[in-house]
Amino acid sequence: MAKLTDKEKKRLSSSGVEFPVVARRKDASAEFSRSAQGSAPGEYPFRRGVYADMYRGRGWTMRQYAGFGSAAETNERFRHLLDQGQTGLSVAFDLPTQIGYDSDHALAAGEVGRTGVAIDSLADMETLFADIPLGTVSTSMTINATAVILLAMYVAVARKQGVADDLISGTVQNDILKEFIARGTYIYPPRQSMRIVADIFSYANEHLPRYNTISISGYHIREAGSTAAQEIAFTLANAIAYVENALSAGLELDDFAPRLSFFFAAHNNLFEEVAKFRAARQLWAEIVRDKFGSNSAKAQRLRFHTQTGGSTLTAQQPENNIVRTTIQALAAVMGGTQSLHTNAFDEALGLPTVRSAEIALRTQQIIAEESGVNWSADPLGGSYLVEKITDDLLERARDFLQAIERSGGAVKAIENGYFRGEIGRAAYQFQVELEEKKRVVVGQNKYIAESAEPVETMKVDPALEAAQVERTLRLRESRNQKKTKVALERLRDAARGDSNIMEATLESVESYATVGEISDTLREEWGEYQPRD
Repeated sequence: MAKLTDKEKKRLSSSGVEFPVVARRKDASAEFSRSAQGSAPGEYPFRRGVYADMYRGRGWTMRQYAGFGSAAETNERFRHLLDQGQTGLSVAFDLPTQIGYDSDHALAAGEVGRTGVAIDSLADMETLFADIPLGTVSTSMTINATAVILLAMYVAVARKQGVADDLISGTVQNDILKEFIARGTYIYPPRQSMRIVADIFSYANEHLPRYNTISISGYHIREAGSTAAQEIAFTLANAIAYVENALSAGLELDDFAPRLSFFFAAHNNLFEEVAKFRAARQLWAEIVRDKFGSNSAKAQRLRFHTQTGGSTLTAQQPENNIVRTTIQALAAVMGGTQSLHTNAFDEALGLPTVRSAEIALRTQQIIAEESGVNWSADPLGGSYLVEKITDDLLERARDFLQAIERSGGAVKAIENGYFRGEIGRAAYQFQVELEEKKRVVVGQNKYIAESAEPVETMKVDPALEAAQVERTLRLRESRNQKKTKVALERLRDAARGDSNIMEATLESVESYATVGEISDTLREEWGEYQPRD
C-alpha cells in the first residue's frame, strides 16, 4: 500500500483552512493576540459575542420558518408552533408573492402556496396573523423584491390590532443584492431596487424603531455553493453597499446601522462554522469603525439569525438529517447567534410535516435546556484550534473583500459576474470532492442503505390554488375601486419622483391594492431587470 504524502494527510475545509493534528498557541497568535485575547464578549471587536453575558442574559429567539398553502393554513401552523414554545415567527412566502404576481396571474399557475404562503392582499395578511398579538410576537419575513409591500401590509395589520408603530418588532429580509448574486427572485434593476432599500431604512428609522430594516443574507450565498470564507466576505460586501447607499440618501450611520441584521447558514463542519460567526463579527466591527468612522458599539455589533443548511439535507436516509441539524444548531449557538431556525429532517423531500417541524423545534429546546453550551459566553473562545480557524477565515475573507473593492464594490461585482464565478468554482470543487469521496455524506456516498422505509411527506392540496384565486377575484370586485386607483397613482408619482416609496405603498395596501397591482405599477415605471447571461 502506497504511503500517503503530507498533502494527502492534510485536512482542509472547503475554504482551504487547514486543520492541524494538534493546534498550539502559535497557530493562533497574530489575530488572537492583536484583536481578541484581551477582549471580552460585548467589547470591540465583538469576536467573542455581541453581549457581555450572551444567553445567560437572554436566550436566542427560536424562530421556525413556516408557510404553505393559504393564509388560514399557515396561521394554524404558526399558532401551533407558538403553543409548542416557539418564541418568534418566520414567514415563508410562495414564489408568485416573492416576484410580485397575484395568484391569478398566468405565471403563477401551479406555484400558488407551494413553497410558502400565498399573499395577494392585506386581506390575506389579516388572515395570516389572526389571533396572533403583533405587539408581543416578533416576526421575520423572508421577502426581498416585494419587501416594501409585505412590510407595509404587516404594519397595516398591526395597526388594525391597535399596536402602535413603535411596538412592532421583527425583521424584513429586504436584501436584494444577494438575489442578483445567488437566488434570482428580483424584479427591478439594481438602482431602483437599492432605492427601495434606502426608503425602508428611512421610514423605519422614523416610525419603526424596534424593527430590523434588513437581514443581509449569507445564507443563500452559502446554499448556492460558496465556502465559509466567501459567505463572510460576500455578505459583508453587500452590507457595505447598503450602508453606502443609505449614507448617499442622507441617513446618519449611527441612526440606521444598529437596526441592520445579518443571516448566515450553519453547515456541518462544527469548528469552522463557530469560527465563521466569530470572524464575521470581528470583521464587521472593524469595517464600521475603520471604513465608516463610527465608534458606536451598537453600530459595530453584528447581530445575526442562523438557519441550518438546507443544501446539506439528504433525501437518502432522511432521519440522518436530525443529527446534521443538531450539529449545525450547536455551531450556531456556540458561535453566538441571536436567533435560530432548525430545518426539519424531511425538507429534502417536501415541506415539513407537523411532526418534523416539532422535532426541529425540540432540537433547539434540548440544546437550550439540557446541553449547558449556553451557560457561558463564547464557550470555545481560547481554543487554539477555533482561534486559528477564526484567524484563517478572517484572512481569506479580507482577501475577497479587497478583490470586490478593487472591482468597484458589490454592485459592480454583480454586474461583472465576479460573485457568480467565484461561487460556481467553489460549488464545482465541492461536487468533485463528493464524487471522488474525498468528502463523505453518510447515506449518500458512504454507508448507503439498500432499501429504505418510506417517509410521510406533506402535500399541498391543489384545490387551495383555485380557492386563493377566487378570494383574490372577489376582493378586487368588493373593494373601494376609486380609493385603490388613487393610491396606485400616488405610488406611480412617488416612483417617478423622489418621495418615500414606503409611504405610498402603505397607502396602496390599506386601499387593498394587491401585490401584483403594486408591483406592476412599479414595473411600468422602472422596468424589469434582465441579466446579461
